[in-house]
Amino acid sequence: MAQPSFDPQQLPIEAIAGEAAVAPERLAPAWLRSRFATPPVWTPEGSERALPGREDRAPTPASVLIPLVQRAHGLTILLTQRTADLTDHPGQISFPGGRAESYDKDAIDTALRESEEEIGLDRHHVEIIGTLPHYLTGTGYCVTPVVGLVQPPFAVTADPSEVAAIFEVPLAFLMDGMHHQRLSVDLAGSRRSFYAMPYEGYYIWGATAGMLRNLFHFLRAD
Repeated sequence: MAQPSFDPQQLPIEAIAGEAAVAPERLAPAWLRSRFATPPVWTPEGSERALPGREDRAPTPASVLIPLVQRAHGLTILLTQRTADLTDHPGQISFPGGRAESYDKDAIDTALRESEEEIGLDRHHVEIIGTLPHYLTGTGYCVTPVVGLVQPPFAVTADPSEVAAIFEVPLAFLMDGMHHQRLSVDLAGSRRSFYAMPYEGYYIWGATAGMLRNLFHFLRAD
C-alpha cells in the first residue's frame, strides 16, 4: 500500500484524553533511570487490532528506539518521518527502528542497529535505560519500544530510502494528556480508534502515538 486508506488529519477529533501532564521532576534523566530500574505496577493501553487479511499471521518481531535527547532546555524525543514510498506506514511519523534480524542479539540490539542504519545514530551515544511492553501494530508487527538517553553532541544522517526527515519534540509536550487527541475511523466494517499528537507541522499518530501513550502512563504511575 502506497498510502493509508484514509487521511487521519481529515477525521474529526472525538475527544481529548486530558490527563494531567507528567510532573516536570519526572522528566529528568536521573528520575527516569530510577523509574525503569524499579518500575511500578501499571496497565498499558491496548495495542492495535490486525488489519483485514493479517489476522492469521504471526506477528513479525521488531524494535524501535525511543531516543530521549538531553538538551540544555530539557529532554526531547527524536522522531523521524518515513518516506512516502515504503510498504508499511508510508509518510508517517515514527521512532527509528524496524524488524528483528536473525543476527541481532536481542530487541535492544535490533533497535540500536536500525537506528544506526536509518539515521546514523552511533550506539555509543545511547544509554539504554529500559523497555516498554510489546506493542502490536495493525500491520502485523510486535514492537519492543527501547528507551535510551542520548547525550549531545551527536550526528544523524537520514537514509534517504527510508527517512524523509529527522526532528525533535519536547518530551514535556508529549507527556501532557491535553495534547493527546482521540480519533476513530471505520475500516472494513469495524470501528478503529487511535491517538494523535500534532506538533507544529508534524502529525504524530497511530502506533507511534500509542507507544507514547504507554510511556506517558508508565511515567505517571504511582
